[in-house]
Amino acid sequence: MITYATYFAFSCFGAAIILCLWRIISAEGVGTRVLALDTMVINTIALIILYGLRLGTEIFFEAAMIIAMLGFVSTVAYARFMLRGNIIE
Repeated sequence: MITYATYFAFSCFGAAIILCLWRIISAEGVGTRVLALDTMVINTIALIILYGLRLGTEIFFEAAMIIAMLGFVSTVAYARFMLRGNIIE
């Protein structure tokens, strides 16, 4: 039963990534693209965690934490760039 649940979750998060990619391509504003990209990072983290659960290994959880930190820092840096024009003061 858990295998069907993981397959369903894989397909849902895969569809969410495809929809975020479509939003990145078709969005008019830069803020909407940044938000879609951040959502895409979160969905990718969910897929990595699901893959780690499926294989039963713990290395994917550490990789998901690293990607989460990079996604957060990149979103904050891009938001500062949009507001102020520079990242480092």
